[in-house]
Amino acid sequence: MKKIFLFLFLIINVNSVYASDNNIVKLLSTTSTRDSGLYGYILPIFENEFNIKVYVIATGTGQALKNAQNCNGDLLITHATELENEFVKNGFGISRHNLMYNDFILVGPKHHSNNIKKSKNIVEAFNLISDNKEKFISRGDNSGTNISELNIWNKTNVDIQKYSGDWYLETGQGMGATLNIAIATDSFVYTDRSTWLKFNNKQEHVVVYENDPMMFNQYGVVQINPKHCNMTNYNYSNIFFKWITSKKGQELIRSYKLNGKSLFIPNFSE
Repeated sequence: MKKIFLFLFLIINVNSVYASDNNIVKLLSTTSTRDSGLYGYILPIFENEFNIKVYVIATGTGQALKNAQNCNGDLLITHATELENEFVKNGFGISRHNLMYNDFILVGPKHHSNNIKKSKNIVEAFNLISDNKEKFISRGDNSGTNISELNIWNKTNVDIQKYSGDWYLETGQGMGATLNIAIATDSFVYTDRSTWLKFNNKQEHVVVYENDPMMFNQYGVVQINPKHCNMTNYNYSNIFFKWITSKKGQELIRSYKLNGKSLFIPNFSE
C-alpha cells in the first residue's frame, strides 16, 4: 500500500511540475524594453487574463536571436529588422511582424553639447564627437541599439575601431548599465528614448540630438518555429502573440506613459 501511495505521489508531483512548466512562455527580449518598464505594465494584465506566466529573458538583440536559434525561448521581441527577417528566412522563426516603435537619441553632458546640438544631422553630430575626441560610451554588445549606432558611424569618415579603448569605449552591457557608465565618465551615449525617459540618474546629461530618420527604432515580434525547436511552447506563445498584436494589446502598449509621454507607438502589421 505504501508503494502505491508513493507511486501516486510521484505521478502527481511530475504532472504538477509539467503543468507548471507548460504554463510559462519564455519571452526573449531586449534590455531596452525591460528597462523601460513596459513589461511590468502589460504582462500582469495578460497573466491574470489567461493564467499564463511570461518569463522575460532580457539581453541584447543579437544574443536574444542566438538564444532563440538554440531553442532557449518561445517568442522574440527585438529591434533589428534585417536580423529578424534573416532569422525567419533561415527557418528559425515562423514569421516576423512590426509590433511597435520609438526612436533613439544621442545623450551627452550639458556643458559639452552646444556645438553638437547645432548639427544638421546625426552623422554630423558623430563626426563632431570624433573631431573633438569627446568620450563616447557604446554598448558594444551587438544589440539593436549597438547595431543602429554602428550604422551611423559607418556613414561618417571615422574608423571607430582605431579609437576603441581611447575616447571610444565599449561596455558589453545593457542600456541601463551603459547609461550609468556614461554619466559617471561624463561621456556621450546613444540610447533608446524609452530607457532614457525611465532612467533616474540623468544628473547633468541631456538629449543632445534627436529626430533624425536614421534614429528610427522599430521593434518586431517573431514566433519561434516549432519545426526547428520541437520543445518550444508554441500553443501558449501563440496566445500571447495574438494578444499583444490584438487591438487590446496594441492599446495597452500605447497607453504606457511616463510623465504623460507614450514610450512606444504600436504599429502591428500582418
